[in-house]
Order: sequence, then C-alpha cells, then structure tokens
Amino acid sequence: MPTILGQNQYGKAENRVVKITRDGATHHIKDLNVSVSLSGDMDEVHYSGSNANVLPTDTTKNTVYAFAKQHGIESAEQFGIHLARHFVTSQEPIHRARVRIEEYTWERIEHTGEGAHSFVRKGQETRLAQVTYDGSAWEVVSGLKDLTVLNSTDSEFWGYVKDEYTTLPEAYDRILATEVSGRWRFNWTDDAQPAPDWDESYEQARKHMLQAFAETYSLSLQQTLYAMGTRIIDHRDEIDEVRFSLPNKHHFLVDLEPFGLKNATEDGAVYVAADRPYGLIEATVLRDGREAKIPADLTNL
Repeated sequence: MPTILGQNQYGKAENRVVKITRDGATHHIKDLNVSVSLSGDMDEVHYSGSNANVLPTDTTKNTVYAFAKQHGIESAEQFGIHLARHFVTSQEPIHRARVRIEEYTWERIEHTGEGAHSFVRKGQETRLAQVTYDGSAWEVVSGLKDLTVLNSTDSEFWGYVKDEYTTLPEAYDRILATEVSGRWRFNWTDDAQPAPDWDESYEQARKHMLQAFAETYSLSLQQTLYAMGTRIIDHRDEIDEVRFSLPNKHHFLVDLEPFGLKNATEDGAVYVAADRPYGLIEATVLRDGREAKIPADLTNL
C-alpha cells in the first residue's frame, strides 16, 4: 500500500536554562525549561535520509543557551519570540517554529547578611508559554499549571441526574478544590501591533482567575470555570480565549457515626481528601465572535 508523509516536526525538548543577572550585590534569576519544535521542507529526510535541510537539534539546544546570554530573558513569551523568529528567518527550509516554555519562579530569602542572592523555589504554580511563528503571523498562548486552590464553603452540588447506580448524596455546603491547568491566547499576531506587557498580563490574568474562583458562589465546578474564564476576558483586552482543565479534588465527609460522633459542616467537619478517581471538568471560554484555537487536550499544547 503506498504511503505519504503527514504532518511532522523535530527539535530539542526540555532545554533547562538558568540565567543569573547581577545588578551589583542584587541578583535576579530566570529558570526555564524550553522545548523547540521546527517544521517545513523536511520530506527528504524522511523519504531518503538526506539531512540537507536539517538543522541539528544540538544546534537548536546551543541557540537556546546563546540567546539566553545575548538577549537575556525578559519574559518567557519574549524569549520564545526571539527564538521562533530566529529559526524561521535564518533557515530557509524551516517554515514554522513552535517554542514551549515552562518557567519556575523563585523568591528571595530575606536575611541580615550583605547582598540579595539567596532564593527559595516558589511552589505555587508553573508558568507556561507557547510561541508559534510561520514567518508572517504569531500565535502566543500563556498559562499555568499545578496551581491548587480551595474554597472551604460557598459551594453546593445537588439537583443532578440520578439513576440506579447513583450513590452520591446531594451537598449543600461542600469543599470545592481543584488544581488549575489553564491557557489563554492573545490576539497579538502581527509585529506591526504593539506587543502586550507579557509579565503584567500574566499577573493580571492570574489575579482575575483567582478572584473569580474566590468570589463565585458555586453550584458546580463548571459554573466556577466559566466565571474564571469570563473574568479574564472581561478585564484583559489582549486575550481572546481561555481554556481550563480542572480536576475536582474531592473532599468527602468522614463517617464518624460508628464512634458516636456527629460530623457536620456547621460545627466544623473532618474530611478525607481523595486523590483518585476524580471528576475532570474542561471547557473553553471565548470572546464573542472569536474562534477557538487552543487544543482540547492541554497536554498537547
């Protein structure tokens, strides 16, 4: 049976880059995990093994480190833009570059000694960025993962469909907890447009997402998800699409009746935190009139 080559790409994944900038005795740290993927006129390397159009992945790795030194790392998004533009404009066979970045943040350790050069790894979330460039248009998607949030009240779950297999009791005062994995797509696509302030946009999107989580009286995790995405889009003109994947971190009341104890929410309750199985709620929130482009499976972003 004859075959043809389909969509393909290659590159260097998970290049760990730590950039220290020294401002006198005060140091600044950027800690990234950078994955570069390139595509274009690559048929022959698959059909015949000819490497004539192949930029080695080792060169890709070296470019990441050289650019960290030459250009610095202003933000994950800006660093990705520098790299993507370089690969597409410097190598004729390469038509499209995709740069995915995870950023690990650090906080200063306050101390009485001289200088500001001691840090502790911040454990709240991992910042994410994906930059794609085809020589004419940009697509920038930012986001985060592993951000665990919890409301200890103001959440209910009742009125759902019941059949012969339903055992879950209705809840009128429950814990709502999730580990947020979210992405948001910018409407900046052209170098002729002024680019967003990437760091400010990230901080503000994160702030509005958390405020919506805290301020929404939730009758379902779906409702909370929609409120989080809507608040980001309503407050950030540069963002057109938000997608969340929210596992429901279930907390179940412990049955203490065998010990003669009442376990009720109104007087302070004891819960068991169940890690699996878990409900998984996923959805996209779009600015009206815009098209969805973020993949449903965030692990493929």
